[in-house]
Amino acid sequence: MIETVRAEMSGNSTTANSTANFTAASSDAIVAACAGATAAVCPECASAEAQLPPEPRLDLPAPEVGDAVATAALLADRTRAGIVRMLADGPHCVCELAAALGERQNNVSMHLARLREAGLVRAVRHSGDARWMFYERDEERCAAAAAAIAELLR
Repeated sequence: MIETVRAEMSGNSTTANSTANFTAASSDAIVAACAGATAAVCPECASAEAQLPPEPRLDLPAPEVGDAVATAALLADRTRAGIVRMLADGPHCVCELAAALGERQNNVSMHLARLREAGLVRAVRHSGDARWMFYERDEERCAAAAAAIAELLR
């Protein structure tokens, strides 16, 4: 509508000037009325304000997720996750874990080494025969790892 008025204003007629004055006055009145109006009075203005994004919050602190990410990366391997789950039922030797998981013993040993480095699993020698090594979960460390992941997902 304002473009029409501008086109008419370029001509030299008095009708164009009076239309321009009326349109400018009407436009100013609408803007003034909408400035203090609610959505019920002017839905066009209310919908335009509703589409504006909120101001970005650039001062947010970064969350501490290092422990949760390290634990999730460690347990993302199917074999390591299976080992940790099996050890929840009690200590097992490498040959038992390998047979249950369908893996070679040297592969299971490598996964156990990673779990030991992370502190989730510990090795214990058999009391009667020192040739046998059994692995068990460190329940305190596993609970801390589970809490870190739970905090991440809350």
